[in-house]
Amino acid sequence: MPTQSVPSGPAQPIEHPAAAVPPADRDAEADAGSAPVPATAEHRRLAESAESDAPWRRWGPYLAGRQWGTVREDYSPDGDAWNAFPFDQAHARAYRWGEDGLGGVSDRYGFLNFALATWNGNDPILKERLFGLTNAEGNHGEDVKEYWWALDGTPTHSWMQWRYRYPQAAYPYEQLREVNRNRSRTEREYELADTGILDGSRFFDITMTYAKAGPDDLTITITATNHGPEVHPLHLIPQLWLRNTWSWGRDHRPARIVHRPRRNVDAVATSTVQVEHELVGGYRLIAEHTTAAAGGTPRVLFCHNETDAVGLWGAAANRTPTVKDGIGRHVVHGDPDAVVVADDSLLGSPDGEPVSGTKVGFWYRFDAVAPGATVTVRLRLCTGDPGEWTFGTDFDAVVADRKAEADEFYDAVIPAHLNATDRTVARRAFAGLLWGKQLYRYGVQEWLDGDPAGPPAPEQRRREGARNDDWTKLALADVISMPDEWEYPWFASWDLAFHCVALAHVDPSFAKAQLVLLCREWAMHPNGQLPAYEWEFSDVNPPVHAWAAWHVYRIDGSRDPEFLARILSKLLLNFSWWLNRKDPDGSDLFEGGFLGMDNIGLFDRSKGLPPGTRLEQSDATSWMGFFCLHMFKIAVELAEHPETTARAWDDLATTFLEHFLSIAAAMDEFGSHGICLWDEGQQFFCDVLVHPDGTGERLPVRSMVGLLPLLAVAVGPRDLATRLPDFQARLAWLLRRRPQECRGLIRSSAGDDRRVALALVGPDRLPALLSRLFDEREFLSPYGIRSLSAAYRDGFSMVVGGRTVGIDYEPGESTTGLFGGNSNWRGPVWFPVNVLLADALREHDRVTGGSVTVELPTGSGRTGALRDAADEIERRLIDLFRPGTDGVRPSDGQRIEASDDPLWREHVTFSEYFHGDTGEGLGATHQTGWTAVVAHLLCRQPRPIS
Repeated sequence: MPTQSVPSGPAQPIEHPAAAVPPADRDAEADAGSAPVPATAEHRRLAESAESDAPWRRWGPYLAGRQWGTVREDYSPDGDAWNAFPFDQAHARAYRWGEDGLGGVSDRYGFLNFALATWNGNDPILKERLFGLTNAEGNHGEDVKEYWWALDGTPTHSWMQWRYRYPQAAYPYEQLREVNRNRSRTEREYELADTGILDGSRFFDITMTYAKAGPDDLTITITATNHGPEVHPLHLIPQLWLRNTWSWGRDHRPARIVHRPRRNVDAVATSTVQVEHELVGGYRLIAEHTTAAAGGTPRVLFCHNETDAVGLWGAAANRTPTVKDGIGRHVVHGDPDAVVVADDSLLGSPDGEPVSGTKVGFWYRFDAVAPGATVTVRLRLCTGDPGEWTFGTDFDAVVADRKAEADEFYDAVIPAHLNATDRTVARRAFAGLLWGKQLYRYGVQEWLDGDPAGPPAPEQRRREGARNDDWTKLALADVISMPDEWEYPWFASWDLAFHCVALAHVDPSFAKAQLVLLCREWAMHPNGQLPAYEWEFSDVNPPVHAWAAWHVYRIDGSRDPEFLARILSKLLLNFSWWLNRKDPDGSDLFEGGFLGMDNIGLFDRSKGLPPGTRLEQSDATSWMGFFCLHMFKIAVELAEHPETTARAWDDLATTFLEHFLSIAAAMDEFGSHGICLWDEGQQFFCDVLVHPDGTGERLPVRSMVGLLPLLAVAVGPRDLATRLPDFQARLAWLLRRRPQECRGLIRSSAGDDRRVALALVGPDRLPALLSRLFDEREFLSPYGIRSLSAAYRDGFSMVVGGRTVGIDYEPGESTTGLFGGNSNWRGPVWFPVNVLLADALREHDRVTGGSVTVELPTGSGRTGALRDAADEIERRLIDLFRPGTDGVRPSDGQRIEASDDPLWREHVTFSEYFHGDTGEGLGATHQTGWTAVVAHLLCRQPRPIS
């Protein structure tokens, strides 16, 4: 079979996002691109693969890192997803909605899955998936207890690498559970490295490398290196299986994997299985027999992807003679009846029928891997029969070509002037994002109803108020960018917005499709709300979708107004939902609950309010001003394109102008109940608690809540009056007739530049807020802006509704149980809001014509323009991943990645959030979702002035 090196045909003339505008204009148009896209092989593939069902996108790392413990698999009466489907059942129980595995791939619909299983000769179970603690088991919430890294990847998944660090001793499952269970919230998490199991480098590094010869032809190389000091056995069992779609009574199509014995005409020694499935049938997985090392000839083990009801629950019988954990029972426990072993020397089974099942493993057994030695297993997933091409020079050429093409692609995407450290950080961030693309299947109505053949829906799920019972229209079966493949293996609407901004640098088509997806009829609620996340779709995430769409459009070269029009038309519904649901009295002061910032308040802002009260939130109101202005920007942009209906966009721009000015006036005045959100004494914005009797009180806490008004700022284009005559006329009328309603209108004062500028924070309040922002005793940490002022190191409390409530600056992991405890907004640095703040400061610099300066830091005597302040925030964020004078990345903190061992230090980890004083990464350890926005920051770094 010939190698398909790259798709034929010239690339389409599109514009390259990495080619930024000249440095002098960078702050004005930071994301705009203007140069043609590079003529790399991967860019040509992307040009032919704009649609989600394009051939080159058919296979990818879409297999989940964790499917157990998700809401989708929870059919319990009490809604306890972690216990409804725990890790201890995952190896033996068929999933309903998806699959999971180690370093695996699947087709984009998840019917056919490939991943690695491995065994070190000591573990009690076959290692088929990553292990971690459930929310109740961890002392800081759920917490994965493994080490792995996304090493590399290209957006069409023509090249992918992933590494897993596998201990050689028995994995300490119970020790990790017990120690963490007995630790308090004030103690650190007990990690796998703390057990001593990895001392002396007693582990295997197992690397999965995928290189596509064509859209339906994947070469697979698995290497395992013994880094320990002793000879050690290792079993590698690459597995192919079909998702169980037949057990639930809804899909009766036959599906199986069939053994194809080796015939004498084969030129090389191989073992082959073939898939028989209506939608993905015809694929073959071919495994090479490696004669260079003992154990290189695999045994082919078949079982069925069916639940072991006998072993789990003591049922009388199983549906099939072999079940999901058959391979593990055979390899680990020596059970001869758990699998059917196929004989490559036979043309079929003794009765003439081929050996088949719905799950198959190729068991490579290496009994003595020497210290420093590497064993290799090669396979090919394709549609052709094996031959000389399968593992000959063609295989090696595909791997070499794809590796070279990946290097060529990133040389074009990542600015050449970045040093090696920054380039590695950016490339690893992109790799994590691309490996975080996972298939998400969830039909809420089917889930609520239960399946004809089971599992049945519990009675509690049919009652009003059951989880997600108002989201029956949501029915997803799409590849979606996940925040984290283990701790957050589900989409979150505001996380995804940040992912898309970073992804736009490498795959703008996918980034745009993701933003559109959440606005489609099968995702967005009919009332216009965007789904938050599967644990509670009705929770409210900040409205950052319009901001992300604007930046993705600009990064993509401002060449796709149709995308902007699609987003704007859908987000109008979402904007109306905010107006109707989150501003109950029409005061233009909004409430939204926790708004993604979990425990940032004095109490749970979603559920912990005193009876009869409500919260007028500084952040909710600011988010709406921010939302308005990005909708305004999009409408103004669309009015410039003759292929769009300019008059309609003119009208919309006017609409968002009026909404924004109303919000600005409401924040500036004495609120809806005589209390202004601006605290004159503190020179800061605060939430206001409105009591049942109509009185209100300000909650004088200095947190990220009070900094978010800075985000709502925008500058119109110079030709706005010509482009938007209706807007200009309405603005003139407002200024003439209702000047008191125009407090949010600010005019640029730079020479003849009289462009319209809008901001919630005017020049009278901006200096005071910036002084707080850049005060190292308050918000400015060495590695970004803290989420709570460090002035509360000794705590703050007040009486609200007859009870004393308080808050403390907690720079690290949370000591409270709000939202599970693994998220903390009471001090740490969070990447996404820092990026928004830096972005806003550049816009404020344009608003003020560069005339406003700020001390950097406060009290230092060193001043800079607001664009310099934005650069300072971004520098500190990037410094999280740059080695310090001791050679340690601040983000590694006290974790094992900070050790002197290069085997650890070479790997960059992207954490969920960062310690407010030290910069140590905390929370989820593979949040290459929004923390990967560091790649966005690096890709737009200006070339140093020589």
